[in-house]
Amino acid sequence: MEKELISRQSGVIFIEIPAHKLNRTQKIKNLALPFHLLKSICLCKKILKKIKPDVIFSKGGYVSVPVCIAGKLRKIPIVSHESDMTLGRANKLIYKFCKKFCTSFDVTSKGLKKAVFTGSPIRSQLENGDMEKGFLMTKVDRTRPTILVTGGSAGASDLNDIIHKILPVLLKKYNVIHLTGKGKNNEKISFENYCQMEFCQNIEHLFAISDIVVSRAGSNAIYELLFLKKPMLLIPLPKGVSRGDQVDNAKYFEEKNFATVLEQSNMTEKSLISAINNLFERRKKIAETQSSSNQEFFSGAENICKVILSVIKK
Repeated sequence: MEKELISRQSGVIFIEIPAHKLNRTQKIKNLALPFHLLKSICLCKKILKKIKPDVIFSKGGYVSVPVCIAGKLRKIPIVSHESDMTLGRANKLIYKFCKKFCTSFDVTSKGLKKAVFTGSPIRSQLENGDMEKGFLMTKVDRTRPTILVTGGSAGASDLNDIIHKILPVLLKKYNVIHLTGKGKNNEKISFENYCQMEFCQNIEHLFAISDIVVSRAGSNAIYELLFLKKPMLLIPLPKGVSRGDQVDNAKYFEEKNFATVLEQSNMTEKSLISAINNLFERRKKIAETQSSSNQEFFSGAENICKVILSVIKK
């Protein structure tokens, strides 16, 4: 998916590398991980020697590790950014190599000498949402309140399944726009005022017509929703399925009264319907709280660029 998206951007070169993720379930497979990592580092060193970058900017994740190690060996300065409230395994390692470490959450930067609170980078296109285009794309009833449901690329299946089950109840009151994830549309399901898409390139138009959003709790997604002042019901990926970063993100947003949270372990058809109705009733109050949020959260792209340029200048 990343390659497909990047290919649409003019002037950006996409270079693939082999990268292997730590296996949380079949741990015996991790025995080969050091050998895979060494192979990836060697390839990255060759690539970096060829393109000669002034700086490496990393967003963490397992794909970044061999690039940053190779960069350190080639003495290329590294700037990394942690989207989530707590550092993932990759960024814990990359932190040792980097010159500066940017964070989306203010609390994450505390106690880390290299860390700078920059906020989360927000896509400028989100400000261009057009309600008319949103209704034309989805063909839902303009007179009804609209729910946008998005499960992200990982962990969408559980959320998709339960949404499909409660559609007859939800559609009595709401339009439902459902981003299911790549290859996860259910073509057998068809209702009036229900629109399902695997992915939306122009999601800003969907945001424009949505009254509330049901989402996982990935950092980039929830900061974009906060920027747009969209009341959100967060259903974070639980620990075990992930490292628990989404649970921390959701808890932080709930404490700030930016969102309501439903843990997946407590998610049933009845509890999800109740949580959605409760959020809809409270949507105006939550939007007011979101409007008073710290604007530093929304200058992430500009702040990160300033950090990168300062490292290059030095």
